Amino acid sequence: MLAAILSLGCIGMVAAIALGIAAKKFAVEVDPRELAAMEVLPGINCGACGFPGCAGYAKALVTGKAEPNLCPPGGAELMTKLARILGVEAIVMARQTAVVLCQGDNRKAQLKFRYLGLEDCNAAQRIAGGPKACPGGCLGLASCQRACPFDAIEMTADGLAVISREKCTGCRKCVAVCPRDVIRMTPYESSVHVMCNSHDKGAAVRKYCQVGCIGCHICHKTVPEAYKLEDFLATVVYEQDAQAFEAIPKCPTKCIRDFNEGYPEGSTFLPINNDKSDAA
Repeated sequence: MLAAILSLGCIGMVAAIALGIAAKKFAVEVDPRELAAMEVLPGINCGACGFPGCAGYAKALVTGKAEPNLCPPGGAELMTKLARILGVEAIVMARQTAVVLCQGDNRKAQLKFRYLGLEDCNAAQRIAGGPKACPGGCLGLASCQRACPFDAIEMTADGLAVISREKCTGCRKCVAVCPRDVIRMTPYESSVHVMCNSHDKGAAVRKYCQVGCIGCHICHKTVPEAYKLEDFLATVVYEQDAQAFEAIPKCPTKCIRDFNEGYPEGSTFLPINNDKSDAA
């Protein structure tokens, strides 16, 4: 019995020594700056930086393959910390926020058929181009809401996705999962948007949506520098949108919205200029 115990003890000791030698021989040295970066990164692995998670971004930072201003969720405060860790100058990027460019919920937009499949926008889109008659409208099956790690997206009772400008960090996860490209990244300071994603002619839009852009040019005529029309769809020129709000009352279908005045109908998010409590 004693011999067996001594034998096992010797084997254990030899194995421990071997493991210790192997650990030293095959050890991978980690730049202390990489570890420091990992400590301050949010750890949500959203991929908005363009790298595989926060660990991939931290490694890219210390190897000079990435700048410290590529993490939208972290904002300016994180960028300053990363720049300090790397010993470089901090360059602030303008904040962006995601917007669902659609107001055509189940009451305002026509359906081609009743969809009874999986509650997923990508699944629905694969069936005859989706149940909504508008080819670019929000399908309202909450894929974006489930993808958002910040609880910044809500679904209205009538099936429209709405994104809180205050809660949105600009991680772009919602953009990546939307099969209709109806979610766009826009400058945070720009509160006026043309809430439509259809490039059909006005006559077609009127048949399937009460609040779609009909390409009437009125917004562009009212504020030429703030709006442009391409393929029958008006869009805001965000670099010159200071007076974009002037066209809102003149839009015949009310598809232009100022988020400072309120979110799309059915949303529980409060107007930014009245209350920022939805950021809590």
